Amino acid sequence: MTNERFRHTALVLEGGGMRGVFTSGVLDWMTDHAITFPYLVGVSAGSSNALSFASHQRGRAKYTFADLQAERHYLGVRNLWHHRSIMDMDLLYRELPETLWPYDYEAYRTNPMRVESVATDCLTGEAVYLEEKEDAERIIDIVRASSSLPFACPVAYVDGRPMLDGGIADSIPLAHALEQGYGHAVVVLTRHRGYRKEEKPLRIPPFIYSRYPKLREALRTRGARYNAQLAWVEQLEEEGRITVIRPDHPVDVARIETDMGKMNALYHHGFEMAEKALL
Repeated sequence: MTNERFRHTALVLEGGGMRGVFTSGVLDWMTDHAITFPYLVGVSAGSSNALSFASHQRGRAKYTFADLQAERHYLGVRNLWHHRSIMDMDLLYRELPETLWPYDYEAYRTNPMRVESVATDCLTGEAVYLEEKEDAERIIDIVRASSSLPFACPVAYVDGRPMLDGGIADSIPLAHALEQGYGHAVVVLTRHRGYRKEEKPLRIPPFIYSRYPKLREALRTRGARYNAQLAWVEQLEEEGRITVIRPDHPVDVARIETDMGKMNALYHHGFEMAEKALL
């Protein structure tokens, strides 16, 4: 399959916690068909998926989401006692890329595709779009910040700035991708068409993120902003301006999921839906 079709197309990857294994299936199908893009922007789990796709390490993202969880149980409330985080961040962002499935930084560096990750600046409550190809430590810091779930993970730091999950400020960075000058986008979502979040403003105890009032405001209004993004995505899809790859039914996989049967099924569903959308 020629990449001429995608030469002016951006790839946008939503997050969704462990539902990101759907995106892993989509990207492995793309890898199998030698599909590449000039630009990719990922959020949270989408940012983690982006790394393995950009280094051409097929199967690595699926291993991270499903197989590694089955082996090491890196996700769960028991981690709060040992790691002060619902995820074992040292396993994910040190042991995994260094020894368990070493990350191919050279393949990533030489890939001409631009790769951006979205994080939320805790001081401003706004999205920041970060990219790095040379500094291995900063690459990992960026993905870690993009994936640091609010309330469940410690605040992360990139270039000395406190940051959290990019989905707080920009869950579906399609507008940012189109602003880069691309005429079309392939958007990978991890929820079915028509899904909407509850829009009731989130009540946050005053002692949580008290140093970051703008972050608190972004968290309170996240549901309404996300729903507006979903409606816009559906509008552009109907107009033929973007291609959307999403599950074709409600997903029975939680943001924090431990059922490997569900995880593997969702991975294969991503493979199926990519073929349906792009062939």
